[in-house]
Amino acid sequence: MKTVVLGAGVIGITTAYYLNKAGHDVTVVERNAHAGLETSYANGGQLSYSYVAPLAGPGVVPKIPPWLLRRDSPLRFYPKFDLDQWRWCLAFVAACNRPQAEISTVHLLRLAYYSRDMIHDIVAHENITFDYRRNGKLVIFSDQDSFDGARKTLDFQREHGSLQEAFSKQQVLTKEPALQHIESRISGGIYTPSEDAGDCHDFCVAMETLLRERGVKFLTGTSIDKIERAAHSRSIRAIHTSQGEIQADAYVMALGAANARVAKSLGFYLPIYPLKGYSLTLATKGFSGAPHISVTDGKFKVVYALLGDELRIAGMADIAGYDRSLEADRVSLLIAQAKATFPDAADYSADLKPWAGLRPATPKGTPIIGKSPFDNLYLNTGHGALGWTLACGCAKVVADTIEGKSTAIALDGLTL
Repeated sequence: MKTVVLGAGVIGITTAYYLNKAGHDVTVVERNAHAGLETSYANGGQLSYSYVAPLAGPGVVPKIPPWLLRRDSPLRFYPKFDLDQWRWCLAFVAACNRPQAEISTVHLLRLAYYSRDMIHDIVAHENITFDYRRNGKLVIFSDQDSFDGARKTLDFQREHGSLQEAFSKQQVLTKEPALQHIESRISGGIYTPSEDAGDCHDFCVAMETLLRERGVKFLTGTSIDKIERAAHSRSIRAIHTSQGEIQADAYVMALGAANARVAKSLGFYLPIYPLKGYSLTLATKGFSGAPHISVTDGKFKVVYALLGDELRIAGMADIAGYDRSLEADRVSLLIAQAKATFPDAADYSADLKPWAGLRPATPKGTPIIGKSPFDNLYLNTGHGALGWTLACGCAKVVADTIEGKSTAIALDGLTL
């Protein structure tokens, strides 16, 4: 079967991998020079399989007004004359309740554990390098109420197979001594030994090289001008690109936040809106204060992952439309928070490689994978901040769906 994958971020590249393994004739269309140059380029680096509770949680709504008024808020809203933005925001607020959050968490855990198995299989059998490490993850909390809430979530996730431990302040500092600088504001932490880390961009580049060797065709530097519907059936006839028309038996939409606009052009709605996130990448060679395990700061919603000789720092969620520009005050805030937390991790006056990317998020926090309203068009989108974590599992599910096979996991809550 001839299959075209639209997009070569980590979602598209892993989809192409599993389709190629299944024997498909695969073409990947990507507007950039090579794979992984947009949302996958400098994300947080954490492969967080157990800590997947959605952003839309039961305690979020009361925090929104203060967040919107503070310059150091982890969430910032830029209202626009955009019906899709307001529709998404209303749906997000509606999802901020405990029953919905628990349902979404169950779906995400099922998918994340499957994705963990898939990426472990790739690491075991493919000769690729991407600063991968299995080093666990520690989430720290700065007030007792937040820590108590996290322990409730831990108890719930344990019922669904998550192996996590609640740590006292002293246990946190013993596990990660680099946190000594902020001892006074640590109430406790949640430690998950099964979490991994890796450079998503390096993974995409390595996978592109591997797939080219295996016969996958990459049309890089190629824009998509139009997706043409068939005249008398509910299917796609062709993709019109800057390199000409492409016809295939099946098509996969893996265009990140752009999927929502593409869907609208085809006459159906995807509940996806971009959340802009920021990151820094610091050289740690010659410094002793970087964390040796992945850390998430619950107060500031900032993640830290050691990738080889670099520390990746990422956070924030700006509801600002499709603008990918770097806001100077947001970058400065991330630098200040990182320097206060790990002052001896790097030279903060050197090149910090700031970056911003658009996470394609759904209001409930669960991705949309599998069939679309068109017979030969498939979806792999809406992963939010969990794209790196969920990529391999979602890709295998989509490949199996195209093949007409039963998927290894149930897809309730994960389809359009």
